[in-house]
Amino acid sequence: MSNDSPTALSNPPSLPDRYSRQTIFPGIGVEGQRRLMQSHVTLCGCGALGTVLASSLARAGVGHLRIIDRDFLELHNLQRQVLFDENDVNEGLPKAEAAARKLEAINSTIHVEPVVTDIDHTNIIELAQDADLILDGTDNFETRYLINDVAVKLGKPWVYGGCIGSHGQVMNIVPGQTPCLRCVVESAPPPGMAPTCETAGILGPTVNIIASLQAAEALKILTGHFDAIVRELIMIDIWDGTFKKLKIAGLLDTVDCPTCKKRNFEWLDGKLGSHTTSLCGRNAVQIAHRSSERLSFETLEKQLSPLGPVTYNRFMLKFDVDGYQFTVFPDGRAIIKGTNDVNKARTLYAQYIGH
Repeated sequence: MSNDSPTALSNPPSLPDRYSRQTIFPGIGVEGQRRLMQSHVTLCGCGALGTVLASSLARAGVGHLRIIDRDFLELHNLQRQVLFDENDVNEGLPKAEAAARKLEAINSTIHVEPVVTDIDHTNIIELAQDADLILDGTDNFETRYLINDVAVKLGKPWVYGGCIGSHGQVMNIVPGQTPCLRCVVESAPPPGMAPTCETAGILGPTVNIIASLQAAEALKILTGHFDAIVRELIMIDIWDGTFKKLKIAGLLDTVDCPTCKKRNFEWLDGKLGSHTTSLCGRNAVQIAHRSSERLSFETLEKQLSPLGPVTYNRFMLKFDVDGYQFTVFPDGRAIIKGTNDVNKARTLYAQYIGH
């Protein structure tokens, strides 16, 4: 695609002036901008990486941005989650909803679809099947393997990103053209063997750099420049000032991958993974209890009020008991803060929520 004609160097009346500085870049051009405006992206997670990704793509003009996040805002998020502010925390908003409000103020010409839910094997196909691209804004390998399964099964490109401390990684996965995640990392490290943001911390600049690299790769994919995508695993340490590329392309032909070679979608089939997750850096456990019926917060508030104050809005209900902090969502999901013990969290859920 050639973008060096006079037409490509000017902003045609059919395109908004807001994208004029982007369309004069040869890698985007007029046709690329039109593709962006017609594209549909599913963003999995809207925390640290996800907020940078969401902001970048909304400003670039991605036509439909579906933002999926299970979590709600807390004050410590503001150190690195760039879309949010103290008012969002005070309002008790879920991250997906808070992000959508910010993005609609940034670019009212695109469609932002907030989805407040946990991504699991029961819903990821529905959330990803109409997307041109899936972006990884998550903080755990369980969800990434699930994204990898659905991307390979549906033939959708996705961009992996991860960071901890001052270190981060980025990798493009284009089914049939590049190795998939399980070609490179066949299984997640066992519990306790990998650092978390609770044990290693996280620097805001690490997040911004990794997510910006993901966003750049996303723009290449969405505008059809698959020849320009990086086909190595990018590894950066901003504290050491190092930038490395690990050659992985050869794995596509040499690794007997259970996902992209054997097409065993163990995460998508629910054979691997759990519905209970210890949350990174939170001393908290999420219990995902899916039900066809939505919880009545009014009824639940009446049941719990003898234990102490209960607050709720249409997005979530909160209460404290015995030193544990509960946040309950309409789909029956709960985040229980004050423990990393999954079994303890399950017991507490059964005691106070009743399922």
